[in-house]
Amino acid sequence: MQGYLAIVLHAHLPFVRHPEHEKFLEESWLFEAITETYVPLIQTLEGWRRDGIDAPITLSLSPTLCTMLLDPLLRGRYERHLNSLVDLAEKEIHRTHWDRAFRELAWMYHHKFSLARETWRYYEGNLVAAFKGFQDEGRIEVTTTGATHGLLPLLANHPPSIRAQILTARDYYRSCFGRDPRGIWLPECAYVAGVETFLQEANIRWFILDTHGVLHARPRPRYGTFAPVFTPNGIAAFGRDFDSSRQVWSKHEGYPGDPRYRDFYRDIGFDLDFDYVKPHLPSPDNRGFTGMKYYRITSGAGPKEIYQRDHALQAASEHARHFFNERVIQVERLAGILDRPPLMVAPYDAELFGHWWYEGLEFLDFFARQAFHDQKAVELITPGEYLHRHPSNQIATPSASTWGEEGHLRAWLNESNEWIYPHLQVAQERMTALVKKFSKKSTALQKRALQQAARELLLAQASDWPFILRAGTSPAYARRRVKDHLLRFIALHDQLTATSVDETWLAEIEARDNLFPDVDWNYWK
Repeated sequence: MQGYLAIVLHAHLPFVRHPEHEKFLEESWLFEAITETYVPLIQTLEGWRRDGIDAPITLSLSPTLCTMLLDPLLRGRYERHLNSLVDLAEKEIHRTHWDRAFRELAWMYHHKFSLARETWRYYEGNLVAAFKGFQDEGRIEVTTTGATHGLLPLLANHPPSIRAQILTARDYYRSCFGRDPRGIWLPECAYVAGVETFLQEANIRWFILDTHGVLHARPRPRYGTFAPVFTPNGIAAFGRDFDSSRQVWSKHEGYPGDPRYRDFYRDIGFDLDFDYVKPHLPSPDNRGFTGMKYYRITSGAGPKEIYQRDHALQAASEHARHFFNERVIQVERLAGILDRPPLMVAPYDAELFGHWWYEGLEFLDFFARQAFHDQKAVELITPGEYLHRHPSNQIATPSASTWGEEGHLRAWLNESNEWIYPHLQVAQERMTALVKKFSKKSTALQKRALQQAARELLLAQASDWPFILRAGTSPAYARRRVKDHLLRFIALHDQLTATSVDETWLAEIEARDNLFPDVDWNYWK
């Protein structure tokens, strides 16, 4: 063995739960990710266990995602959604009976949806417990992120908010996995000086940064991104490897753009008769994605060509071999320069694999099997295991950075979303004032209101809302979510300081935003 590769998958979705509606469009974000990423990832891990493949990867599960995966309402709705997918695939098998190419794809979807339902039912709809089982077996390392994925540099003017994001995430991870997290995915890989203080309080030992966050550290890191650096208080910072990221992420040369792969946007929810697909749409009044897509990306500007599954899997196999060979070349080159085994850290959004890049998990499976069987140059490892083997590392202070557009904060702080932050700053300061007022004496009802105020503030801080506003994907929904959480926080603050707590209304919003049942409002001291 000459070097290491750490594959880190970050699974996160914003908290979207609307019990007041029978069917809600944005809840489909969760349902699509379960069907196309989380369940297939579990199936991949099961395959590695069955075949004796030792391929340790790191999986970051956000607290909001875990909350939704454990929520009885959303689990029930997802099972109905999955049953609807199976029914739709059966309808498509009959509709395409005389068209062989489409019929074969309809059968493929029917098989995949049915298998997903079998896996879902095998784990009794508890995917968090499934991932916990793989961690308990030592097959993966599960880490956390900010409680609601709040962008920590934009909370730096109010350090208690950073503390609350980290400690609330630590507490919730403990309730899900029966242990404390050893690592954290800083939301958007965004580092700001001082965050280490709260990571140390949470007993978190490592985090991941984008490439320039480590390369621009002071002093300059001797090994670049090919070894972690310790911050002055002893927490390890791992830098993203540029080459392994470019080969997957790059818009122009990344693997997912191959014309043989399935096209994400061409879906029968838009192509077929509306009344035919209406029962299976995420919103009954609007066209949308069903998950059944019959076309491939296709080269050139002509019409889309039919997706051919065997060609797509061949592409995934070729790309896995190329990725594997490039890592071996990279390690062999670095091994002749460095005086320690180089480490390449490859972090990705988990939803890229399976959801956005339909063949992404097959790519990962091909790669892991080849890495296990065919070579001894590169070993798959988790950051936690690397630190166990290499406990001595250079001390340096990382640079402010994110993995977003242009490497800093532009995606979350711009003309489309800057209005959010003055309101957040006022709410954060009011939260600390509430803690000061009630820390010594409070009634049971006041404590409930303080906990709900904490939840509303945490939800308003989520980095998802400003990102969606910038991307323009669901801007009206994102704007409404920020305003609703801030308005509810203001109402709770006024009831706690000027009038009295409305218990009926409080119970209503507790039932709606029901995450973090044991949130500690004292973290905002």
